[in-house]
Amino acid sequence: MHAPSAHAETTERPMPPVGWLTSAALACVVVGGILLASYAPRVAPLGVATALLVAAALLMIAAVTLLSRIKEFAWTTFVLVFKWALLAYAITAGMIEFAFAHDHTRGASLVVVTLMLVVFATSVPTTIAFTVARYADPG
Repeated sequence: MHAPSAHAETTERPMPPVGWLTSAALACVVVGGILLASYAPRVAPLGVATALLVAAALLMIAAVTLLSRIKEFAWTTFVLVFKWALLAYAITAGMIEFAFAHDHTRGASLVVVTLMLVVFATSVPTTIAFTVARYADPG
């Protein structure tokens, strides 16, 4: 029988479901974005899309709240990964925003799309950075 290694103990630390929450937020905005895109350039009904946006925002708030309460965490690693992933996803979100604007999406529809893209551009980097940092040495 082998004794548990120190590495196994550090990787098995209990963590809140940050990755699940941010992934669920991403799923909400992807579905909402597809719904809005299916109506472009016509005016889309905003009820379902807005509800999905609110759900995504609440999921992100819950994820960030749980993330901020983690005592021992590799914050340096998290920030390093998060900022580079955020740069990549902000560029991607900007290109998607341009596509909607170019297709003459205006008014409330554009506001909802823009806010969905903010959730998109922050949820994926949060998921990536959390996943990397949870297995990194918190020291």
